[in-house]
Amino acid sequence: MADSAPFEWLCGELERATSLDRLTARGAVRIVLKHAGLETWNVTSSQIGVVLQKRLPAELRARGIHDGDAHCRSIAARLAALDPGDAPGTAPEDLFRRLERR
Repeated sequence: MADSAPFEWLCGELERATSLDRLTARGAVRIVLKHAGLETWNVTSSQIGVVLQKRLPAELRARGIHDGDAHCRSIAARLAALDPGDAPGTAPEDLFRRLERR
């Protein structure tokens, strides 16, 4: 299954905000989602927001990113600033894509 748009968006933002490379950023997000009981293929934007607040800062600290809290707050602010119609994974085509996978 393909990963969700919110997952892809978060990984890209994490790569841009930190010194993590693509593989490490994706691995960190996958681990955090797994511990939260979420899947990469159907995680929503609102779930990503919670993960950014509650779980990802600790994972970034474990990976040597000392200002992970600030990075997560900044990424969460960009997520919140997105127009609801433009938020990752909320467009109608994203919904239909998820329904097709079932």
